[in-house]
Amino acid sequence: MSALLIRNATVITMDEANPRAAALAVRDGRILLAGTEEAARAAVGPGAVEIDAGGRTVLPGFIDPHNHLLSTAESLAALDARYPTVTSVADLVAAVAAAAERTPPGQWIRAFGMDDAKYPEGRPTRRVLDEATTEHPVIIYHVSGHQAVVNSAALAQSGVTDDVTDPPGGAFLRDEAGRLTGMVVDSAMELLLPLAVDIGCHGPNFHTDLPAEQLLGWLQDAADTYLAAGVTTVCDPQVSARELRVYRAAHAAGTLPVRTFGLPLSHQLDAFHSVGLAAPFGDDWLRLTGMKFYSDGTLLGGTARFSVPYGEHGEFTGSMYHAPEELVDLVRRAAEQGWQVAIHTQGDWAMEQTLAAIDAAVKVAGPDPRPRIEHCGYPTPEQTRRFTDYGVIPVNQPNFLYDSGGDFLRRLGERAHRLQPMREELDLGLRPVLSSDSFVSSLRPMDTVANAVRRTTREGVEIGADQAISVHEALRAHTWDAAYALGVEDRLGALKPGYLADVVVLDRDIEAIPTEELSDVNAWLTVLDGRIAYRAEEQ
Repeated sequence: MSALLIRNATVITMDEANPRAAALAVRDGRILLAGTEEAARAAVGPGAVEIDAGGRTVLPGFIDPHNHLLSTAESLAALDARYPTVTSVADLVAAVAAAAERTPPGQWIRAFGMDDAKYPEGRPTRRVLDEATTEHPVIIYHVSGHQAVVNSAALAQSGVTDDVTDPPGGAFLRDEAGRLTGMVVDSAMELLLPLAVDIGCHGPNFHTDLPAEQLLGWLQDAADTYLAAGVTTVCDPQVSARELRVYRAAHAAGTLPVRTFGLPLSHQLDAFHSVGLAAPFGDDWLRLTGMKFYSDGTLLGGTARFSVPYGEHGEFTGSMYHAPEELVDLVRRAAEQGWQVAIHTQGDWAMEQTLAAIDAAVKVAGPDPRPRIEHCGYPTPEQTRRFTDYGVIPVNQPNFLYDSGGDFLRRLGERAHRLQPMREELDLGLRPVLSSDSFVSSLRPMDTVANAVRRTTREGVEIGADQAISVHEALRAHTWDAAYALGVEDRLGALKPGYLADVVVLDRDIEAIPTEELSDVNAWLTVLDGRIAYRAEEQ
């Protein structure tokens, strides 16, 4: 590999012993040093590729510890139903009808990102989708990934009728006459599509059975989107056999777009145990880091489990994927077998069950268990204090506060201001991290950073302003602390000598701009494994 010199830069290293530098030296895929231009030039020697950063900010490549990489690649190739692209049921029907015109009859039409909480007409139904097409089965994934709405052709093709029984951990919504509306919740999604894997009641099933060549192509096509955002490492928080097969094939072909770590979903615990496999397992390009569990449902879709129901009329009571004692047993067995545990948890009632499971896990785990709580939506102050007993890593997605904060304020009232309390977590000495939950929200780290700092809704209303964090804290949570959450802080997340050379040069000096402009920042240059993988001026 050739050497690389990045100079005339504002380098934020995330290395406490050497926090700032003016230049960066890279050789053979590793950081040589961050220091003065003279020292960096001497380190790389003659013949290095030189990059004049023009005073721009240089950071370790962003690490997204909760990013559904393969599903995001699918969503980039599917119909876009995200808000504000689609703002109403009428918009949704029009988008599906347009897709039907260019899709052969009988083929599925799939869309991602529906946010029906913002639709003036309320939730769409199968009858409304039937107005768009009866010749194609249609599935529209909710923005949370935990729900979907389908048309009548999809129900018929899946063999689902009005007398279907709700599965554990899920439901088919019905009208007053008991007829299916087309809206399906959580594990009921299992019964709708040809699926690559059966995950039972261990989470929402979006692991659709699609040709491997198609998935590999979409994964490769996603590279520029990730690299243009400065993302160099992701952790897929729901890896089934489908994802692992595709990631392994891409790794073998050299087409993984970024470093790809994963959390196998908990339905595979016994299978992994039978062959003696536990994390960490893999290399620095493809690696299993822990195991993923689900406690409750989704805050976005109204299935998060709170001690006091929420909604404008208290209509959302929430749901759990497992009985409390089952969750404790599942998580404890995983920790006993050597897995880091990561538990999806939103409401405070579910948080209590999660903490009971973590307590059981820590008692049988190794000396450094690092339990993760995914989303970590609404811990009470007493619960956050208990996080310190176990070294909990809260895995936050403040993009939700922008995307759906208005809905949260309407549905949760004052409780909405405690969602994702990162300031409190930091002040307690915890290491909360930032992530996107893409495909659910924007994968761009600077959107996430901006929303952690600003804590305002799409409508410009403050939401928990006292829980805002600084720009530097947010950057650290998306680099150095994110590496800690993945157990690779010895080689990723900082620009230290000997660390893997994943670097992002942002397109401006972000410390010299107002916070209102943070979300406008993109990558100007992205270096992955010591090689220039993306350069904005070439696009």
